[in-house]
Amino acid sequence: MLERAAEGQFPRGVVLELIMLGAVQTLAMVMPIALLLGIVLALGRLYHDSEMTAAQACGTGSRIVMLPVMAFTVVLTALVAYISLQVAPAAAGRIIDISSAALRAGQFAPISAGKFSTFGGGGTVVYAQAADEDGTLRRVFVQRSRGTVLEIALAQRATHAYPEGGDIQVITLYDGVRYEGIPGERRFRIVRFAENTIPVRLPAVSGGVRKLNGVPTRSLLASSDRELRAELHWRMALPIMAVVMGVIAVPLARLRPRQGRYARVGFAILIFFVYIELAIAGKVWLVRGVTPEWLGLWWVHGVVVLFAALLLLMPRWVARLRYRRNMARDAAPAMAAA
Repeated sequence: MLERAAEGQFPRGVVLELIMLGAVQTLAMVMPIALLLGIVLALGRLYHDSEMTAAQACGTGSRIVMLPVMAFTVVLTALVAYISLQVAPAAAGRIIDISSAALRAGQFAPISAGKFSTFGGGGTVVYAQAADEDGTLRRVFVQRSRGTVLEIALAQRATHAYPEGGDIQVITLYDGVRYEGIPGERRFRIVRFAENTIPVRLPAVSGGVRKLNGVPTRSLLASSDRELRAELHWRMALPIMAVVMGVIAVPLARLRPRQGRYARVGFAILIFFVYIELAIAGKVWLVRGVTPEWLGLWWVHGVVVLFAALLLLMPRWVARLRYRRNMARDAAPAMAAA
């Protein structure tokens, strides 16, 4: 957005609003990982400072930790659901409307001297060495693409106008020459003219929300299109993701003696990375019809819970297996001596 504003495609007055709307749009995806990391870091500090060990030695069970964590997770999940289902689509639609209006306003802006200006989606490039106070351009260069044919015009002066209520910008060149041909071929047509008019069609203003992430949730519920249904399952998966992250975070934050307070942060990031990648893949499979619509993305949550359980329980299983092997190995000489 800053790049487009620097290039003059966006007015500077709308850049901050677009950035804020973009942040709101992605907030529902950021909050689950923020919840996971927040719980892991907070409880990890308690384990690292032996405060959890002291609390457990006093007879305090895991309930005193789970209750406030789950209460906060429920509140955050409701907020994520509201953002994902209502706020984010509205923000995406607003971004589309502002961007379309800003791009169109940029198309109607006067051509500046000493600067390349693009029109018609980049198909026409205009450059003027100087400009008079009345808007007349001096020593003008125009490049226009029509399929494989490239037109280059050089004119001593030019004017541009916008018919009222129309989507056409008219650039009129005076006293110049135009070169027409296909790049790479030797045959070019050279035309000298006293006046040459170039119409340039401007992009239409978006009449509503067109992108998928800007479709209202109520429209997704009433639709049977695969792509729209996949978007609905994606929005529903984000608050469920927050619940799963909150449940996983408590056992994940548990540290063994002499472990650093950040020892489980890498595991937390790995779990979320697997989670989000599976959710994206599941959304694509819904669109393509690989997975049935009734299954949605529910299987993703189950796979992540299973993956987290294996990640947390595998060290314990390995430790127990080693303990049993050592006990059996130590017991074998004693039995042989007996």
